[in-house]
Amino acid sequence: MNSMLTNSQQKTIRSQLGRVKLQLLYKASIHGFTGAAFHQRCDTRCPTVSVGYNASGYVFGGYTKQPFSQSGQYVHDDQAFLFTFSGEKLLKYPVTGPANALRMMANCGPYFGETLVLVNGSKAVVYTNPGNYYHFNAAEMHGNDLNLTECEVYEVEETTELERPWRTITWESEKKKELMETIKTYKPTVSSVSQVRVLLIGPVGAGKSSFFNSINSVFRGHVTSQAIAGSSTTSLTTQFRTYSVKAGRDGKHLPIILCDTMGLEESTGAGLDIDDISSILKGHLPDRYQFNPSAPLHSETSGYRKSPGLKDKIHCVAYITDACKVSIMPTKLEEKLNAIRRKVNLMGIPQLVLVTKVDEACPLVTEDVRNIYKSGYIKEIMQEVSARLGVPLSCVVPVKNYSEELELDPNCDILLLSAIIQMLRFTDNYFDEISDQFSNIEVKE
Repeated sequence: MNSMLTNSQQKTIRSQLGRVKLQLLYKASIHGFTGAAFHQRCDTRCPTVSVGYNASGYVFGGYTKQPFSQSGQYVHDDQAFLFTFSGEKLLKYPVTGPANALRMMANCGPYFGETLVLVNGSKAVVYTNPGNYYHFNAAEMHGNDLNLTECEVYEVEETTELERPWRTITWESEKKKELMETIKTYKPTVSSVSQVRVLLIGPVGAGKSSFFNSINSVFRGHVTSQAIAGSSTTSLTTQFRTYSVKAGRDGKHLPIILCDTMGLEESTGAGLDIDDISSILKGHLPDRYQFNPSAPLHSETSGYRKSPGLKDKIHCVAYITDACKVSIMPTKLEEKLNAIRRKVNLMGIPQLVLVTKVDEACPLVTEDVRNIYKSGYIKEIMQEVSARLGVPLSCVVPVKNYSEELELDPNCDILLLSAIIQMLRFTDNYFDEISDQFSNIEVKE
């Protein structure tokens, strides 16, 4: 299930509730605009945030710490409030009659007193009556558009801080220098390869291009944006791009090339074609190849490498996934990723997963990125990624890309550089495997 709340809106709601995450329980367009469907998914769950959406673009709803039921009774809740978004700003309307904060009606969705009801009478409509137990301006809240296009209910779950970090990491400026030097001086174990090639694969908007920009920023010494990146429903990357990072503006090229691809999309005939993945892995694709989702690459395409060498092939695959969307990853997208993973496995190419936007997913990490391995929630996300994509937890690495910052953060840099170090270690495994294969062939001959 995809959440209709933007990351920014989720972050704004969470800021009212403390160190929490939002887990999507009910989505009316999927489960049904009925009281029965709502109660089946949401009864006994608490606290919750209920959100209504209308065609006029309003996003509004309410919070309660009390569990839903079908008792027909009023329920006391002095913490309940209604809200609406004005742009990115949250307008909040606290409960004024806590004894009647909610009413548990079987044939309705979330029922806030006699004031606001989402999915009223098992229809895709809103009931609204300001002044009874909550005070608000109806035009301000929902523009007097009482027809719902969507209704969602989220469970509010506390994020936990672990007593001790579950992974060891050193947060010191000397560590950053050490990691940068290790990367600069790295040499592939195979003499015919001067730069290892890492393929970045992931859904639209997960942060593939942003990851390259962030690594480039670390080595440039300031935030920069070479690859096209941003938020969009379709891929902003439409070409196959190979990016080589320099150690400083006039420095040497680093021994790693990051290969960016079109974003994966859940629908057939959209986004990156799975057949193109094979061509990329084998080294056939030329730089700046224009992707065509409806027709995979063929050998007559201009620039097609018919006999690629080891230096042209992909030596490691990094899947990029958004920490905020792991639990609501569409089934078709998960199936696409697993189909790709099986192809990569058959070719013996090592794989790891980069989990992006960790600061948006967890308030602990928003406060301080050094809490990354103290956050029980981030650990849960990484465990879920591991299970869904079928990779060991040791192959899952969290990062925070640069997106809104104007200056570098040494702690973000350490996470980003640690991810590159893992890629280099994985490519070493790939080259070792190839060397062993060659040795076995020579022995047999």
